[in-house]
Amino acid sequence: MDKRIIAKTAIVLLWVANTCWTYECTNSSATCKHKVAAADSVESILKQLKQRASEIQSYQGQVRYLFKQPLLESQSLRKGVLYYQKFGKKSKLRMNFDTLKQDDEEEQKYAEHFMFDGVWLTRIDYQIKAVESRQLAEPNEPVDAFELASRSLPIIGFSKVEDLKKQFEIKLIPPAEAGSSPLVHLNLKVKPDSKYKDDYTSINFWIDRKLVLPAKVVAVTTEADVYEIHLLKPKVNEKMDEKVFEVEIPKGFTTERIPLKKAVKQEN
Repeated sequence: MDKRIIAKTAIVLLWVANTCWTYECTNSSATCKHKVAAADSVESILKQLKQRASEIQSYQGQVRYLFKQPLLESQSLRKGVLYYQKFGKKSKLRMNFDTLKQDDEEEQKYAEHFMFDGVWLTRIDYQIKAVESRQLAEPNEPVDAFELASRSLPIIGFSKVEDLKKQFEIKLIPPAEAGSSPLVHLNLKVKPDSKYKDDYTSINFWIDRKLVLPAKVVAVTTEADVYEIHLLKPKVNEKMDEKVFEVEIPKGFTTERIPLKKAVKQEN
């Protein structure tokens, strides 16, 4: 897989993961203390999401990730599990892909894992038996997954409302059918002078009104590629085994570590 696609995949997943940390229930079946109020304005919805964000300490759930390339008439579907946890002022995130369905082919086992510890983004590819670790921050200046993602993408519920309005035309999309919808739909259209103009044309969010969680995200790139992510069966602020964030390199795997300066040079 092209390293640019790898990096984009990791950043999109970090971004989507961070949009979902707005849930205040102790588990997926509990009764929520907060719900998205009547969708009377874009600003009120964004403020509600941001208000919930600081309360989340951990998150885990299933992810369904569809990458479409319409110009090539190709698409790939991956399924996996997402983990996130705060450790004081630090945080860690892990995304384990386990299956792959390419176009009309049968779904197959395809293990590819990503882990970010605030300094290093590590990718383990079990097909080619290779591990790549790319340094993204200084050891004494680790960054949160949210901060990393926000460098490349707008974070619904985290970015300042004023900044979002500056970069996008934001619309609240009414439900197709009359009556109260369980989902709130926001559309972000990139403005001509936006700092995201070279990357995306539009981004859509469907937020579960009851859970106060994004249920689906669709991002369309300037190359007409589409990232479609579904977040399923979330568990928030539940006890998590810290070993899930440990990187174990299997025997026989090749390893590559790309320091921060070298990584920056390659990207330029």
